[in-house]
Amino acid sequence: MHLIDPLPLNRRAFLRRAGQLAAVGAATPLGLNLAAMGEAAAFTATDYKALVCVFLYGGNDHANTVVAYDEPSWQRYRNIRQAGPGPAGLALERAALTATRLQPSAALAGGLEYALHPAMPGLAGLFNDGQAAVLLNVGPLIQPTTRTGYFSPDRTAHPLPPQLMSHNDQQSVWQSQRAEGSANGWGGQIGDLALANNGQSLFTCISASGNAVFLSGQQAIQYQVSRDGPVAIGALANGPHGIFGNPNQAAVAQRLRAMLSEPRGHVLEHEYNRIAGRSIGAQAMLRAALDGAPALATPFPAGNSLAAELRVVARMIAARSALGAKRQVFLVSLGGFDLHDRLVEEQPGLLRKVSEAMTAFHQATVELGVADRVTAFTASDFGRALASNGNGTDHGWGGHHLIVGGAVRGKAFYGRPPPLSIGETDAPEDQWHIGQGRLIPSTSVDQYAATLGRWFGVGEGELGGLLPNLRHFTLANGHPPDLGFMA
Repeated sequence: MHLIDPLPLNRRAFLRRAGQLAAVGAATPLGLNLAAMGEAAAFTATDYKALVCVFLYGGNDHANTVVAYDEPSWQRYRNIRQAGPGPAGLALERAALTATRLQPSAALAGGLEYALHPAMPGLAGLFNDGQAAVLLNVGPLIQPTTRTGYFSPDRTAHPLPPQLMSHNDQQSVWQSQRAEGSANGWGGQIGDLALANNGQSLFTCISASGNAVFLSGQQAIQYQVSRDGPVAIGALANGPHGIFGNPNQAAVAQRLRAMLSEPRGHVLEHEYNRIAGRSIGAQAMLRAALDGAPALATPFPAGNSLAAELRVVARMIAARSALGAKRQVFLVSLGGFDLHDRLVEEQPGLLRKVSEAMTAFHQATVELGVADRVTAFTASDFGRALASNGNGTDHGWGGHHLIVGGAVRGKAFYGRPPPLSIGETDAPEDQWHIGQGRLIPSTSVDQYAATLGRWFGVGEGELGGLLPNLRHFTLANGHPPDLGFMA
């Protein structure tokens, strides 16, 4: 049993992508990857919906993000994490967690309680107000797995995701179900199904965070924006000299436009001109749409790159009517989470940025009247070991994540609470980690994506093609399980 390879690109897709690559030279931003030309959609959208993936690069330490709070659990957590600088080692003091204690509508079994990191009061407030939920112990899986299966030599009976605990590979597996080098991500493939719903299909899959496989589909190819909006070809950029340092920029721009309008006999030259011309048109259209949209009154925190990326996403959502958009998938990100060292010193600032940025973004969707039509969710390379390495934590597998939005069934936990254990025994609790408290996910990324995809409008018939391992998590009646966190 193996991961299913992506479908081969057809000839038209190949030429389309080849044309794009030709158009993207040293002076041309990757934001001009604009050849998304979906011929059909799997559903017809009459309203607006957007998914926003917030990727935390480096592998976030989940145990100090969603923290055990009830007294017995916190004592176990503290005892395991006591190694490290300071009297509590890596563990957060229970008194410091009181203000960010999560108060679900229904109590968890066994009296379990959690709190968010003290640096995350905004997201804790959204959870307690019913606008956010926590998904416990989620990660890449091919099929349900336990410790016994992980250590089995029979990979046919017990298949595992490729290259576990490798940053680049696990980023790719989270985003595309495949190791580094994958051509298509599940965000882009969801975009494929929605292309024909949008008046301008080019603005279906949008990254404010550079190139990532998550937004690459068979037809949908990510349109990249900067934190200020669209990125122009260098020769057409604003300023007295453009990026070429040429005082005759106006003449250069005029000549470039003329060259693009000239007829070409060679098919590749023709594609180059066609795509570059469409790129210029799309840049101008997006700039006009953003300039014409109402200014956001919601303040976004300064000095926060994630907040800046989410702000431009909010501005594009505000301009959705001018762009003819009914369905959009976005990617934003924040790096720096690979904290083998200085976890106590560095993680609070990172989590503060996440909380402040996602809280401001949700408030902006409320201002725009689309809070119930925009869902933001976190993802990361992997979780980390529960055990301390002395000054930080090492790579793991499963971890906890947050979903925010007006359509989220918030004030609730989803998934299975993981054990607070680092033992390597036959005890039931130790079947859910692989040593040092590295969690084996009890919920798969495919289930996470399927629940988001259903809310977005993806039908049951398409989910299996988008998420090839979902079939291993079906219920007895054959229907893929919905995790239940979306209304």
